[in-house]
Amino acid sequence: MGIPEPDVTVADGNVEKGAKIFKTKCAQCHNAEQGGKNGQGPNLWGIIGRESGQVAGFAYSAANKNSGIIWSDKHLEVYLQDPKKYMPGTKMVFAGLKKAEDRADLIAFLKSRG
Repeated sequence: MGIPEPDVTVADGNVEKGAKIFKTKCAQCHNAEQGGKNGQGPNLWGIIGRESGQVAGFAYSAANKNSGIIWSDKHLEVYLQDPKKYMPGTKMVFAGLKKAEDRADLIAFLKSRG
């Protein structure tokens, strides 16, 4: 069945602040440029509305490929709190963003990327 979309509210974030969070917390493993290469993590350009586990050339975990997620701001809101709790078996080695404002800003940035 997969992971259903959470029933959560996602605050409006600040794209510029989200870009800074991406640079410090995500860019070590991810790229968010159109046509950018995968790193330790997949390219995140156009993540909103994309099915989980579908970036060409990236070796996803079975958990990610089989999650059934179509990425949305609501899925990201919960996933970014604790990726391993939300998607047991994911290869993502990120502890999560504890502050709701940071998550909102990062989601706003990702929404602006495609």
